[in-house]
Amino acid sequence: MCAAMRLFWDRGYEGTSFDDLIATMGISASSFYNAFGSKEALYHEAIETYMSVAGGWFLDILNENIDTITAFRKLTTTAAMEFTRDDQPSGCMISVAATQCSPGQSRLRDLLASQRTQAEGAMAERLRVGMSAGDLPENTDIDALAAFYGSLLRGMAVQARDGASRDRLLEIARIGMRAWPAI
Repeated sequence: MCAAMRLFWDRGYEGTSFDDLIATMGISASSFYNAFGSKEALYHEAIETYMSVAGGWFLDILNENIDTITAFRKLTTTAAMEFTRDDQPSGCMISVAATQCSPGQSRLRDLLASQRTQAEGAMAERLRVGMSAGDLPENTDIDALAAFYGSLLRGMAVQARDGASRDRLLEIARIGMRAWPAI
């Protein structure tokens, strides 16, 4: 499954052919269909694998017992590190995949949009916890702040995909933290 995940992450759904998948996975066409049913079903499994294997750091940081600004600083700097690792495709599979696809693949676009919305929701929830703890001013627009940091992370993923260096992404993260509301 990890081989298929990496292939989809690197090439996207439409850029990954059936022949690429069976060659990478080292299985026959009949074995593929017996195991997964379809390319789309495998893609769904690849997204789930990505969320647990490569994207697990995201929720781990949000759930750490640290103050909110530290959590978001760690989130943005870890993103810079993860998005530029040498041992995996650059960027974030969820951020860069299926923002545009053929009309026949709207289900996949919607699936990934839903994943991005869930990530933003997790950030908003962490911000609400921080507000309750006094880490943020009471008048903070939590949803807008979560949308800002979600946009920042997705932008960093695209920058990484375009070849931005780790140092460049760390600088973007540092600048992004300047938007943190003062108490």
